[in-house]
Amino acid sequence: MPQGKPSLRQLEYFLAVADCASFRRAAERLGISQPTLTAQISALEKLLGVRLFERSRSGTRLAPVGRELLANARRVIEEVDGFVEVADTVRNGPGGTYRLGVPPTLGPYLLPYLLPDLHRQYANLRLYVREDTQRDLETGLASGRHDLVLCPLPLDSNEFVVKPLFREPVKLVVHEDHELASRERVAAADLENADILSIEEHHRFYRQVEQLCQRLGARLSRDYQGTSLDALRHMVVMGMGHAFLPALYVMSEIHDQSQLVVTEIEGEPVVRVHALVWRAASPSRAFFQRLAGDMQAILARRLPQVVASVAD
Repeated sequence: MPQGKPSLRQLEYFLAVADCASFRRAAERLGISQPTLTAQISALEKLLGVRLFERSRSGTRLAPVGRELLANARRVIEEVDGFVEVADTVRNGPGGTYRLGVPPTLGPYLLPYLLPDLHRQYANLRLYVREDTQRDLETGLASGRHDLVLCPLPLDSNEFVVKPLFREPVKLVVHEDHELASRERVAAADLENADILSIEEHHRFYRQVEQLCQRLGARLSRDYQGTSLDALRHMVVMGMGHAFLPALYVMSEIHDQSQLVVTEIEGEPVVRVHALVWRAASPSRAFFQRLAGDMQAILARRLPQVVASVAD
């Protein structure tokens, strides 16, 4: 049995190297020198009597024993963080500092309505916001790079608690000169063989549009995919096709002078369901549950004309 116990600092260093897959990048993130980090990891390996990492020209990766110990180390750090957080809550009231991940198709158009009210409600709450693709949000949440994720569903993992927050309609956007622009609602048959533009495939929204096009018999353009929702809007302005765009984006970016007309498909309601997600083992899980309820109340008050409760 190893003599002595690892320090919390050594466990934090171990997690940083595991997350960064690089001693250099981990040292930069921790704000220490690489020799100091290397020495601490070596001391930890000596203490435990195992090799935690394999280093090669291609980079640094966890050794088999390191992979076995990773989840345990993360739980230890989370429990310590939770211990400190409870003490801070007793002293200063609910709050804390958390890393919130959001997709670029949602965050810029939703957070301006959420964050000011949350800040007024929780003076001690700090959210560091990071935009990422859905896949990276999920892996980042699992690895501890994010504490919370606000993203569209579906999202399946036994490691996560998923709290659905609201439903967001998806609108059809056409150029003002197109014949469909004169109709208040478009029939599903009108989109058969129509050219539909979409965002790049690594976005979750792409899959929703792809499935919708399959149901409608529309042609999904694969040659010209937008890198962002803004790019899609510009391509519709250029007459390259129609696009499905989320209602929050439409409210934020499409105005009377945009040369675009926003409409809906009759009998084919299209929505995105968004949820607040956190790790089931998070020491802040009780606060996150409360935060989810607060977010729902804020959205019901601030955006009743755009979003709908998942209970509606």
